[in-house]
Amino acid sequence: MISIENYILLTIISPLLVCILTPFLSNNIFLRDTIGPVGGVFSSWGAIEITRSVLNGEQPTIEIFEIAEGLTISFNISPLGAIFGIVASFLWVFAAIYSVGYMRGKKEKNQTRFFAFYAAAIHAALCIAYSGNLLTLFIFYEILTFSTYPLITHKQDEVAKKSGRIYMTILVGSSILFLLPAIIWVWVTTGTLEMSQNGILSGKLDPKYAPYLLMMFVFGIGKAALIPLHSWLPAAMVAPTPVSALLHAVAVVKAGVFTMLIILTNVFGIQYLADTGSSKWLIGLACITLISTSIIAIYKDDLKARLAYSTISQLSYITLGGALASSYAAQGAALHIVTHAAGKITLFFVAGAIYVGANISKISELNGQGKSMPFIFLAFFIASLSIIGVPPMGGSWSKLFLMMGAVESDYLFVIIVLCISTIMNVYYLMEIPARAFFTKKIKNIDVKIPNLMIIPTMITCLFTIILFFYIEPFKNLTLLMVGK
Repeated sequence: MISIENYILLTIISPLLVCILTPFLSNNIFLRDTIGPVGGVFSSWGAIEITRSVLNGEQPTIEIFEIAEGLTISFNISPLGAIFGIVASFLWVFAAIYSVGYMRGKKEKNQTRFFAFYAAAIHAALCIAYSGNLLTLFIFYEILTFSTYPLITHKQDEVAKKSGRIYMTILVGSSILFLLPAIIWVWVTTGTLEMSQNGILSGKLDPKYAPYLLMMFVFGIGKAALIPLHSWLPAAMVAPTPVSALLHAVAVVKAGVFTMLIILTNVFGIQYLADTGSSKWLIGLACITLISTSIIAIYKDDLKARLAYSTISQLSYITLGGALASSYAAQGAALHIVTHAAGKITLFFVAGAIYVGANISKISELNGQGKSMPFIFLAFFIASLSIIGVPPMGGSWSKLFLMMGAVESDYLFVIIVLCISTIMNVYYLMEIPARAFFTKKIKNIDVKIPNLMIIPTMITCLFTIILFFYIEPFKNLTLLMVGK
């Protein structure tokens, strides 16, 4: 019988072992390309068992070592952490398979280095998900930044290097200037870096200082991509498409919004935010980010750039859900981590498949190409419906809970913002399959998409539908998260 502590170790160590072993397998291409998906399977197995434990009312904990009294590197799985952990580990399986198809299809250089750092990023993301305190979270938050830098700059040309500089400047700069001081402030104020389901600041932090502490956290979590700290995300689109999928669906931005949500719920606490009103300004910032980046997405002709701005907008839903200080809204935010991940990874898989199979990156060049890639564009259509929030797609659940949360918190204008955003989602996402299927073909292209890219795309597309009918386990985790 495997203990729950060993399942935690299995989940977080599997990608680390893949990272360490990959360079030693560079002479055996089959083993090198297989170890990633296999590691994903083991990691997912552990994450599933951890989730079952959390659903049974347990809170699995493991302490790695103590730095000083009260300062430890430890893992303590919260319901929200269980959600992020199962999303990151499960989608890694398909991202790893897809990456092999993409890297082979484009005959990319330095594939061994790519796969090693890809696994390192997953390891960091899972450690963030299972962090038992703010110190552990901060350490692996930074490891995630540095492990993804070689992926952003993979092509090693001047454009990639410039994008890497933007990436590191914003993410490392925001962490050092704001996130680390905010964590120190919490330590000085409360005497602990442990997190609690009901927050740890009530009765210890004067409410008049709460908005300022929250502001430091918000602008310290650059990975959440709120305006004005969002420009690193479009810049990072120079990376290979599997990296884009990693950034947008599996690890980086999800680590950002997970960190944002865990700070709002487990450091400040929903009730504390509601009583003090310290997150009202954040509601406005999230709404501004949500609408403005949707408008920008409409005007982008590059497919990956449009999806990048779409991601920034969709991430704001999660921040908004936490800022509303409502149980329903917090549930909607947590569910959106799941539903958006399944939908957005599918959209980026499609973008990569089109690029590899047809060498097309511009939306204006997709006219009439639907018959050449029917399953690929069908997957894009279905995943888009989930992002938009149309039943029976999984994304409809998170938007429903967010709207219920807006009503519960008496922020009715937020419902209007969500409706406007949804209309813009329809416009900038549905244009792609509409061009592919209902316009005249501009040019004939011999399309060849590797099966290792098609199969993961169709499976993740199927997840967007499955989530609508089998959302219950995730919904139960969100109920535990808000203490219901």
